[in-house]
Amino acid sequence: MRVGFIGLGVMGQPMALRLAASGTPLVVFNRTAARAEPLRAAGAEVAADAAGVFARAGVVLLMLADDLAIDAALDRGTPDFATRVAGRIVVHMGTTSPEYSRVLEADVRAAGGRYVEAPVSGSRVPAERGELVAMLAGEDAAVETVRPLLSPLCRETFVCGPAPAALLMKLAVNLFLITLVTGLTEAFHFAERQGLDRRQFLDVLDAGPMASGVSRMKAPKLDARDFAVQAAALDVLKNNRLIAEAARRSRLASPLLDVCHALFEETVERGYGGQDMVTVLRAIEARSDEWL
Repeated sequence: MRVGFIGLGVMGQPMALRLAASGTPLVVFNRTAARAEPLRAAGAEVAADAAGVFARAGVVLLMLADDLAIDAALDRGTPDFATRVAGRIVVHMGTTSPEYSRVLEADVRAAGGRYVEAPVSGSRVPAERGELVAMLAGEDAAVETVRPLLSPLCRETFVCGPAPAALLMKLAVNLFLITLVTGLTEAFHFAERQGLDRRQFLDVLDAGPMASGVSRMKAPKLDARDFAVQAAALDVLKNNRLIAEAARRSRLASPLLDVCHALFEETVERGYGGQDMVTVLRAIEARSDEWL
């Protein structure tokens, strides 16, 4: 089965490269054409536009930033939408609101297509290594068609039920990730400003029960003040907003998330939205410096 892939950004490009390396017959498109050149070199077909992907593929994976980008790729709201999706499986792998996904699924089905949510947990490095975790939701037969196609990308896949259960699961996972990395960053800031040996602090952390794959990835970046992007602060802020909105709709409190929301807003307002999420350190440092 030829698989389409649209969206070759920080996450999408390494994901598509892994599919191409696995031998998956692949046709790709990205709005910035240069991002598709490594895929061409890896043997994938490069379409001139999104319509070209749908014309050649039975399953199309969308790794796009938001609902506007998804609607544009699908030509949603125009007569061409049905032409694109009819007889195909549309796989939404990005992170949007659950409400958007619910309506999109209804539209795809009404146009004669099938729909699967498949958001992934992980950042650029796990994407490069094929160590993502995918959460899938949708009609059973479509999910079972898509699930094996994701094996080159994922360490594990989980079927969560009907849409939008996969996106709700992703938001719950991201709530923990955001508060975890923000807590690690604040602890690092505390240790540094107390005059402790930063490397020893990280070694103590790594030796104890709080160590995790996340801490082992992010702590060295904090120590080196390496803000090269793995998961961008602007994307974290977007996810934070989606989680907060979902919580409010369900009348749920999210006190830790709300603190993180303010810190990431300050980080983005200071111009660091394109840097890795550990750049939230800059917002924490700025608050400390106000006390000096």
